[in-house]
Parts: sequence; C-alpha cells; structure tokens
Amino acid sequence: MQNFNHLITTRPHEVRQVLISDLHLSPEEPALVQAFLALLDDCLALPALKRLFILGDWFEVWLGDDFYLSLSADERTTHWLTPLIVKLKKLRVDGCEILVMHGNRDFLLGQPFCNLFGGELIYEPYTLTVGQQKYRLEHGDALCTDDKKYQFFRKVMRNRLTQWYLLNKSLEKRLAIADNMRQKSQRNNANKAAHIMDVNETAVNNAIYKFDALLHGHTHRPEIHQSNEGKTRYVLGDWRLLDKDERQPKVVAVIGAVTANVDEAIMADSKEFRLFEFIFLQR
Repeated sequence: MQNFNHLITTRPHEVRQVLISDLHLSPEEPALVQAFLALLDDCLALPALKRLFILGDWFEVWLGDDFYLSLSADERTTHWLTPLIVKLKKLRVDGCEILVMHGNRDFLLGQPFCNLFGGELIYEPYTLTVGQQKYRLEHGDALCTDDKKYQFFRKVMRNRLTQWYLLNKSLEKRLAIADNMRQKSQRNNANKAAHIMDVNETAVNNAIYKFDALLHGHTHRPEIHQSNEGKTRYVLGDWRLLDKDERQPKVVAVIGAVTANVDEAIMADSKEFRLFEFIFLQR
C-alpha cells in the first residue's frame, strides 16, 4: 500500500476511478470536510477520471434531504455542505460520474440531494468491472452477521415504512432520535468483542461467490485479504483525524483507485485496482 499526499501522482492520466468510504463528515469535524474538499480538488485535476464512488457513511448522520433542501438561498450560502456541492457539481460537469451508496449512518440520504450535483444513488451489491474481473461493491455492514442485534436494527431501519415514519417527523424530533440511537450504539459497541463487529467469513464467501473480488468499508480496518480460492477482499479505511490537538491536524484514509496503464503499441488499456493511503495535510 502506497502513501500519497495528493492523488496527483507522476501519472495522473492513469487514474480512471476513485472509491472512498466512511468519511463521517460533519460540521463538528471541519478538518475532515476540508480533506474531502482537497480530494475533490485533486479529482478535478485528474484528466481521465470517469467515476467517483462514495460507498456509504459519507456523513456522520443524515436526517433526510430536507435537512438541506428546506434551507433558504441565504442559509445555503453559509452552510457547510454548499462548498461540497459546488465542487461535486463541477466534477460532474467535467464528465465524472458521482455514485453514492448508503451506509449505516446515512441510510436516509436520497436522490433529491444527489440531484443537486448530478450524482446517482446506487444500491448494494453494485457490480464494477475492472479489466476482465467483476468486483462486488457494498458498504460492508451487511457482512457483519455475528452482530445479531445490529443486523436486526439494520433490517428495521432499511424498511421503507420505517424510513417513511422517520421522514414524516420534524427535523428536531429526527435529531433527538438520531442522538439517542448514536448514544445507545456507542454503549452497545463498548461491550462487544472486536470480532463481532468485523465481517463474518461465511457471509464474505457467500458475497464473493459469483465475483472475482469484494470491496467494502464500514469496519474501519483497511486491509487486502486473500481467500483460499484466490479471490481478493479489499477493505477501504475510514477518514480519521490525526494530531487532533495540533494547529494543523492531519487526516488519513485508505482509498481505492482503478488505474489504466496505456500500451501505446496496441492502443489499449490494462486496468487494475489498488488501495493507497491518502494523507491530507492542512494547508
């Protein structure tokens, strides 16, 4: 796994697709927001970038699209989400697709919000073709089947009736519900064994059965795993703040990229997927 301060490497024209997960953006952590804006600046400078995938937990919490869409024009001017939307829209105008998947933190995210920047809400499992291989993309929480309580909670929260019920409550009530669920989740996770919150091997084997590789986030345990059948599981990393007490904190994340090495002799691309560590230094 290689380390980079920027996506602008010595061969930026080779980067075709970028995949990220678990940013957990919020106004309470401005360094994470600035790191994402820096990543978008890098994406805008990549001449051949075709797709940006955001594979869940883009936000720390999402109360519904009306959280932003109900704001007045003046309120949007100073809102922390607006600079993100502006850069994402520019990226889309430049020809890069923006594909967004739900996570366990932002399952109320909807297509109306994605429409603001020309993005598309996608659903798991999503198939990505890299060269001759088929990759299965998902957020990753559905693979943690040893955590029975969470899987029950997930099933309830992903139900359309539950979401309709939540979205028809006021923003204030939704915020109170979200705060209560987050506190309860923190208490429950503190008492769980680490392996329970990781993926289950049988669930992984079932997920990857018809694919060549599996890519997910959620666990915050970035790694490249090889199965006995020769298949690969890539785990994206969460965006985490380092040196939190420093004046210029660092943000680090393990992200994925599809690159294409151009063979000029035959004018063909040889595509490959790889993980690398992205380190953002506050400017």
